[in-house]
Amino acid sequence: MADGQPRRRTVDGAPDGGKPLDRVWVAVDTGGTFTDVVAWGADGLRTLKLPSTPDDPSRAILDGLARIAPDATRLVLLHGSTVATNALLEGRGAAVTLITNRGFEDVLAIGRQNRPQLYALVGHRPPPLVPAERRLGIAGRLAADATELEPLDESELADLAARVRATGAESVAVCLLHAYADGAHEQRVGRALEPLGLPLSISSELLPEYREYERTSTTVVNASVAPVMSRYLRRLEAEAGAERVAVMGSNGGTLAVERAAREPAHTVLSGPAGGVVGALEWARRAGHPSILTFDMGGTSTDVSLCPGRPLHTREFEIDGRPVALPVLDIHTVGAGGGSIARVDPGGALRVGPESAGAVPGPICYGRGGTEVTVTDAHLWLGRIPADAFLGGEGGLDRAAVEGPLRRLADGLGTSLDAAAEGVLAVADAAMERALRVISVERGYDPRDFALVAFGGAGALHAGELAGRLGCDRALIPPDPGLLSAWGILTAPLSHAVSRTLLAAADRPDTTRRVDDARAGLTPTATEALVGDGADPERIEVRCEVDARYRGQSFELRVGADEGDDWAEAFHAAHAARYGYRRDDAPVEVVTVRVTATAPGTPVVSPAPTPVDAPATRRARTVVVEGRALSAPSVWRRDLGPGHRLNGPALVLDYSATTWVPPEWRVEVDEIGVLHLRSGAEPTTL
Repeated sequence: MADGQPRRRTVDGAPDGGKPLDRVWVAVDTGGTFTDVVAWGADGLRTLKLPSTPDDPSRAILDGLARIAPDATRLVLLHGSTVATNALLEGRGAAVTLITNRGFEDVLAIGRQNRPQLYALVGHRPPPLVPAERRLGIAGRLAADATELEPLDESELADLAARVRATGAESVAVCLLHAYADGAHEQRVGRALEPLGLPLSISSELLPEYREYERTSTTVVNASVAPVMSRYLRRLEAEAGAERVAVMGSNGGTLAVERAAREPAHTVLSGPAGGVVGALEWARRAGHPSILTFDMGGTSTDVSLCPGRPLHTREFEIDGRPVALPVLDIHTVGAGGGSIARVDPGGALRVGPESAGAVPGPICYGRGGTEVTVTDAHLWLGRIPADAFLGGEGGLDRAAVEGPLRRLADGLGTSLDAAAEGVLAVADAAMERALRVISVERGYDPRDFALVAFGGAGALHAGELAGRLGCDRALIPPDPGLLSAWGILTAPLSHAVSRTLLAAADRPDTTRRVDDARAGLTPTATEALVGDGADPERIEVRCEVDARYRGQSFELRVGADEGDDWAEAFHAAHAARYGYRRDDAPVEVVTVRVTATAPGTPVVSPAPTPVDAPATRRARTVVVEGRALSAPSVWRRDLGPGHRLNGPALVLDYSATTWVPPEWRVEVDEIGVLHLRSGAEPTTL
């Protein structure tokens, strides 16, 4: 394997009127297999891809910083972190004690009435993060309109810290009924617990919205990972030597490190969010703002639909536990380059969700892997040239794949080539289903969108998936295997705040209440962003509302800036999503949301260098549908605007390989984006 040396792409001229940059911005996306690093400074854009260190993610990050910015005197570190997510999935969260109203201690165990396994006689739910002995009820009660029905008991508050200490708590979650309407009771409980010196997660600060189960679950999730995330970020902050550290948030914007440590639940989709931001930015530059994002990494594939803008949702769960904070609407399946293929007891071929990860990794990496993965199948079929991995630095071992692939083929009763193609077909089917979930199942026709493929393996599957979906084209941005890190680098600063209203549009005071909520939330969001270092003159504010028809249980989000008719916007959104609208039904505004954003890192992306001489082409052998075909391979750096190449063909790059299937072509546009389209045309190389 290569030791991972930075790649540099220079830019003619520096931003800000030609003034040299006096600092270096570095974005790091920690994945299951690779850690991707992108740096922007006076000498242009540098990129680096190196193996992840799952036992301690910070080791790969610090190694990457030392390689990509060894001489930086002023360093800004932007990080897409999986620490909070992995802590939850692996059960490594802190011991949490929950403080709630007496009589409501079991809300986490009761949850909702939906059945996680529809056809199981006895459904299974993950155990609550807080066991019964650490769920403490106290006196005090507010009504939904913030009226105090029962006061807090002062003597009980005085003894509360001792009760919590006796539970062995490492972190505390406070979630009282209707605290979204008034957080005064929760604040008093928080002050009573301050002598403990433990991390406190208070629901009215983290998520002041109604739905007690989701708010409690979110607050407990935050409390569970807060100590782990805080230790990790403090260590990273100290050892990185950066003047500022920020973390990518799940909503598509970056958070100051202080807030990420205090409210780590905002980072559960940190890395994938960076990919969506980066994909949408490149698609806009290429003239295709309506896209399906397709991020295929080493462990999983993340897909999202962006009809000109990212879509958000609050219906998000991690390991079966709701996290009701606004996140980008991303759907994940366990199909990645490291996904392991096997034959199940019924003789069917399965691929994933188990992954070889970074250690031991696919067989061809030579780190001890013994089971065939998607990457091994690509290598065997010739779609990843063994001598071109990581720009030619990392040689892959094709011979090592033969024995395990033969065992897999024998289990299927087929040839080695057919088994390898079967692995890819099964992975494609899983990813196609995921793309249809976020498009067809939500009322969108995928033929109206361009597929933007990225991640280390995305460009290998883009053509086939675009064809199956009927997309007009697939786009491959520059450095596709590093796009999530690039998106983190360019993501805006962001701070979102919300307030539950629960008011019907036909009431005479509802418009005023929405306006008042917007006016009250806007200073909170903007002041927080200024505190994170944003320029007040460049902050933009957007207001939205979650609305529904009276009697419905779920909401749709629509714009509600000053002058917007949010009720009519909801009718239109409902018709688009569900196929009908009810003009005679009252519309209820549930929650008002205000999001303040400011521009991120001032990156100037290098334009592709015009290429006068024909690109050097090397013939490769690629297996397609059982036939060995000759396919030219070219390095992406040798392609210039206007170049066109018919498939079957391979476009090689440092961070990813693009596979152009037969009957497809690849074209290079003026900003260096590859366009995969169906149908052959005269080659211009």
